[in-house]
Amino acid sequence: MDEHLAREVARGLREGRPDAWRALYDAFAERVWRGVARLLGPASADVVQETMIAAARSARGFDEANGSLWNWLWGIARNQVALHFRKQKRHDRLKHAGDWLAASAGRLAHWLDGLDETPTSLLETAELALLVRLALTELPDDYESLLTAKYLDGASVEQIADRERCTETAVRSKLARAREAFRKTFLRLTGASPTDAEACHERP
Repeated sequence: MDEHLAREVARGLREGRPDAWRALYDAFAERVWRGVARLLGPASADVVQETMIAAARSARGFDEANGSLWNWLWGIARNQVALHFRKQKRHDRLKHAGDWLAASAGRLAHWLDGLDETPTSLLETAELALLVRLALTELPDDYESLLTAKYLDGASVEQIADRERCTETAVRSKLARAREAFRKTFLRLTGASPTDAEACHERP
């Protein structure tokens, strides 16, 4: 969506015009679906629907001074994803996943330390997928997007740098910070301490 159209849509949303809402939906609904699907997997339809309903209800309050249409809409989607996890008895599911992680001999430790570039195969395990997706939803938007692009979508550092119009060095530096933020969030969610993670890392 170009800047001129974005301004027109933003004005239409504030004025409550149906055509503005339709333009927003046509421009971003598929992108919302893809983003939510990366975080939730198959349980995406209801969250996407709730996202669009919540956006419709708050459309008159959109202020472009606070960010783009996409950032506003994706922020609503992330809130709905977080709500989805809370509704699913998160604590019970996390305890089960944490027990699984404790018995896994620290297979994720290399990735948390930035030593393993290919954790994708581990995501086939439902328990780990839950923990990873939940941790991603609690990170800042730019960290979540960077980790998703690198590790879930398989984009190279060079591709990310080209897309973000920055240097590969800058991407690697930010990627290291994002991994560390993910590590801390992941350990908090599983109830593990940094010492526990180090012990797992030292296992054969």
